[in-house]
Amino acid sequence: MISMTPKSGICLLLCCITAIAAVGSVFELSSGNPELGSMVTGLILAASIPLTGILFWIAVQDTRANQGQ
Repeated sequence: MISMTPKSGICLLLCCITAIAAVGSVFELSSGNPELGSMVTGLILAASIPLTGILFWIAVQDTRANQGQ
């Protein structure tokens, strides 16, 4: 049985939030007139894409490390 630790749960929560931020930024940039400006929205997009992957990887590694306990 796979058990999720609080650390992996928090990482997955943050992973979902950063993924939503990335998708929202893409839609904002494609609209042509982002509310926060192109520079800020682009920075949010640039930061959220790698953060999503990193947080997901941390959550998976934490869950794997705690599987046999």
